[in-house]
Amino acid sequence: MSSQHKVYVIAEAGVNHNGNQQFAFDLVDAAAEAGADAVKFQTFNARCLAAMTAPKAAYQRKTTDAAQTQSDMLEALELPLEWHGPLQAHAHHRGIEFLSTAFDTKSLAFLETLNLPLYKVPSGELTNGPLLWAFARTGKPLVMSTGMATLSEVEQGLAVVCHALNRDQPPSSLNEVWQCWSDDQARDAVRKKVSLLHCTSQYPTPMHEVNLKAMDTLAEVFRLPVGYSDHTQGTLIPVAAVARGATLIEKHFTLDRQLPGPDHAASLEPGDLKRMVQEVRAIADALGEGQKVPQPSEWDTREAARQNLVASATIRQGEVFTADNLTTARAGQGELAMAYWDRLGQCAARDYQPGEAL
Repeated sequence: MSSQHKVYVIAEAGVNHNGNQQFAFDLVDAAAEAGADAVKFQTFNARCLAAMTAPKAAYQRKTTDAAQTQSDMLEALELPLEWHGPLQAHAHHRGIEFLSTAFDTKSLAFLETLNLPLYKVPSGELTNGPLLWAFARTGKPLVMSTGMATLSEVEQGLAVVCHALNRDQPPSSLNEVWQCWSDDQARDAVRKKVSLLHCTSQYPTPMHEVNLKAMDTLAEVFRLPVGYSDHTQGTLIPVAAVARGATLIEKHFTLDRQLPGPDHAASLEPGDLKRMVQEVRAIADALGEGQKVPQPSEWDTREAARQNLVASATIRQGEVFTADNLTTARAGQGELAMAYWDRLGQCAARDYQPGEAL
């Protein structure tokens, strides 16, 4: 596949390690064997991320103990800081990138010590101004997910990133953020650093709520690279997203969809993840350059399949070509059939036998 058609595939392990270190390493192996470009986890402190009174989402209540608080659920799913280095080393050994999403500034500061190639901003943090500003100040490329967001909220998030990329100190007001966003030169820094992911934050996402055309809207309005973070069941929608121009695909995966936990049921198992990556690579390759020209393999067929001008009767030198002595047929040589009307009424420059190409 040519590099300009490369789609970056993030295999989202997320919290599907279930607090089990061996599961985490097995997820890295599965992502590598599937052919993904990166495996991504989540880095957070549960007590910082969710208050004790924070409710669970409906899908979380269905897939975990309904009586358990969100904070308690998250605490059981934390990725210990001491696991990160070994997991990153193992990912690199397997030939893929190691990524993790930070949900608080302390976690982000820790991830900075790992020199990750990029940061993915989760949908829930798109409206978290201070964390967004901190993400942008790292100077790393940002992939911003837009689940649950309105178009105006996406623009506001981009405006915060714009301010961070152009100012050394946090803004004193939101008005200062918007003043920076109004500067076209300042926005140019965003164009160099940010990609947007369309996303529907429902696990699993029903097909009628995918709204894949919204990805086109993001690309058109903000003129940034776009991709798709998928929570549907199966592999159809990620492949469709690539066909619509996605340059990045993120997909949750698990070792076993029957495992307990909030995200397993909406995730792919390793075999399906591998098939998705293969399909994504294939459709990206199939998109081509966009210029309508014969492909290398078509030239031989072109010669064999296209019709030429052929004498349908004996034609003597000087005789006029007419509809009675000139026809078209596949000859593999000679003038193409499109010249038929121009030849009618002209005189033959030599003799032709029936079936001979002009």
